[in-house]
Amino acid sequence: MIPALVLLAAVAALTAHTVVNATAWLRRPGAGPVEVTEAVAVLLPLRDEADRVTPCLRALLAQRGVPELRIMVLDDGSTDGTADVVRAVAGDDPRVTLLTGVTLPPGWLGKPHACWQLATRTDPAPTALAFVDADVVLTPYAVAAAVTELHAAGATLLSPYPRILVRTAADRLVQPLLQWLWLTFLPLRAMERSPRPSLAAAGGQFLVVDRAGYLRAGGHAAVADRVLEDIELARAVKRSGGRIALADGSRLAACRMYDSWPQLRDGYSKSLWASFGHPAAAAAVVTLLLLLYTAPPLIAVWLAPTARPVSLVVLVAYLLGVVGRAVSARATGGRAWPDALAHPVSVVVLGWLTLRSYHLRRRRRLTWRGRPVG
Repeated sequence: MIPALVLLAAVAALTAHTVVNATAWLRRPGAGPVEVTEAVAVLLPLRDEADRVTPCLRALLAQRGVPELRIMVLDDGSTDGTADVVRAVAGDDPRVTLLTGVTLPPGWLGKPHACWQLATRTDPAPTALAFVDADVVLTPYAVAAAVTELHAAGATLLSPYPRILVRTAADRLVQPLLQWLWLTFLPLRAMERSPRPSLAAAGGQFLVVDRAGYLRAGGHAAVADRVLEDIELARAVKRSGGRIALADGSRLAACRMYDSWPQLRDGYSKSLWASFGHPAAAAAVVTLLLLLYTAPPLIAVWLAPTARPVSLVVLVAYLLGVVGRAVSARATGGRAWPDALAHPVSVVVLGWLTLRSYHLRRRRRLTWRGRPVG
């Protein structure tokens, strides 16, 4: 009974932490009309995005509340006609500048290099930069609201996590884990106040930075070879004396990250090894997650005929884990029910993806967008 009670207490504490983060500390910029007076550049790196850039770019052209808005687009060696799509959508809008990326230098990965080119080729220099991925669609006041929240937080970098769109069973199993992990395990208020780089999180789909602070941190040049360039950029900002903040950006942006299971599988596989670092750390974390969130329903069923009290305790632990998953989904614009009931399966899939990530990295078979990573 004691191990079961310990398990219950651990899951209860983590779920309580999720609730506190979601209800007390998570920033929630509104999507209503707001206006900023400073110059803002939206930076859009593209590589073979012809089939998905149109909604993103149209949303950028429809932005309001930013009188001095520039939209900088970089075609990073696309072979599918991405640049032609950009020209067709943007027309002769003077706010849009289409750049052609230069050859990837040694020691750089594609995404950091594309972002760095965009950040350093804006002229005249804006006060704030907003990095947006091609799979993100912003609401009309998203950029103005994010810049306003950046200043309200007193931060150098703000990460407003978009609402993640899910359509398939694989989406529903895996994608909500992004928000659940940081809402459950990351103390948001301490992260904002602490100068420690290890207390950092960010999502590269939509990032807003103060340009001066971004350059002071070294910008994307400081994370040139990092797979998780978004988190590493947040850490670089902290190391330079800046502050970072997270926000629920579900009212500002929506993101359909992957169109198929192979894309989702490969997308997570390319970066999970970088999330955990040493394989031993990954093994410890995944084992702990499996014990806390996957084992309880299995134990409850196994012990039900012979040890009903213990079975009930671990069943409550499972239900508390489900509650934590549902709370994180509701707090970030996601789908709570019935998806949260499958949380133990989600953790198993995460464990398998992590194992696959390390396996492919050891064999030097990790690639993304036709380029090697890791």
